[in-house]
Amino acid sequence: MDERLEKALDFSKYMVTMNNQKRILREKFNENLLYFTEGSQFTITKELITFVSMLVERDIIADVVLTDDNDRPVMIPNLENFQDELLEKYFQASNEYFNSYTSLGKKRSVEKLIENE
Repeated sequence: MDERLEKALDFSKYMVTMNNQKRILREKFNENLLYFTEGSQFTITKELITFVSMLVERDIIADVVLTDDNDRPVMIPNLENFQDELLEKYFQASNEYFNSYTSLGKKRSVEKLIENE
């Protein structure tokens, strides 16, 4: 096989594998942003964090009703604790995603990309 064609094929395999690894990291990040409380599931988003922060700033902190991912109303008994847990989980997930993504960018072969799946 022509050397240029072989290099192009190797690069193509590398890019496909890299994109798959990035997709896997993103899916894991999204899974880590799921927060369960009061029998309900909330996806932690910047919008949710901002909304909860605004309520806490206005001293609306007890017995707050929020809508979960399934559009069910959920009574949150202590909004300050809820906010703290959201922030902690968001930053843990973000830091893990950043570290994994940065590590992935340093891998220069298909073999290294799939080493630690």
